[in-house]
Amino acid sequence: MAVSAVILTKNEEGNMKDCIASLSFCSEIIVIDDNSSDNTVSLAKKLGAKVITHSLINDFSQQRNFALAHTTHEWVLFIDADERVSRKLQKEILEVTMQSKISGYYIKRIDFMWGKFLKHGETGDLYFLRLAKKNTGKWVGKVHETWVSTQPIKELSSVLFHYPHVDMQEFLREINFYSTLRSQELFEQKEKTNIVQIWIYPYGKFFINYIVKSGFLDGIPGLLFAVCMSFHSFLVRGKLWQLWENASNQK
Repeated sequence: MAVSAVILTKNEEGNMKDCIASLSFCSEIIVIDDNSSDNTVSLAKKLGAKVITHSLINDFSQQRNFALAHTTHEWVLFIDADERVSRKLQKEILEVTMQSKISGYYIKRIDFMWGKFLKHGETGDLYFLRLAKKNTGKWVGKVHETWVSTQPIKELSSVLFHYPHVDMQEFLREINFYSTLRSQELFEQKEKTNIVQIWIYPYGKFFINYIVKSGFLDGIPGLLFAVCMSFHSFLVRGKLWQLWENASNQK
């Protein structure tokens, strides 16, 4: 069964070569680019991908649904530029896409950060819906988007490798970006916060990721990751509070 691959990009020239190479088993590779200012577009075209420029507008679901509408095959694999499809996963995808009554598949992702595969903590047991059957569902949610379908969804056994955040500076930039999107989404959903949540959420997240989920077993990278994700939680609630304050002052 032919498979279309979709990569959402913005300034990802450093990842294009390895990412597209891991998608060689796909019959079609489409890059949806959010107005990159580097060589992402020209490099992707040179590597054989079809490139469509389309603004993200801070909404990942609309970007994925836009991409879905431009694919030509029944099955679509959604990949981030900093992810790589393992050989075992390539083989498994080609096998399962022969099925006809499944809407999509969750895929386990393993993060490699700062010289170490993170096998514990928040990233130790993450599954993402990445393989979807066209015309059986749609993406919803501006950030942390999910695949919604009335048909069955299963899990694959092979893994997807993730190589994010080459340094702390890049990690903090992404935390700032995603926390802004998440706080805006919660604000639009009329969810509010308070001083207790602003304090408790970050501490609770650190305790769960570092202690309960054994993030400490991943050494210093595990500690840094747990602290940064707690900071993300703090920023989401803090920014949400500011949005409500600004809305109140404008009345």
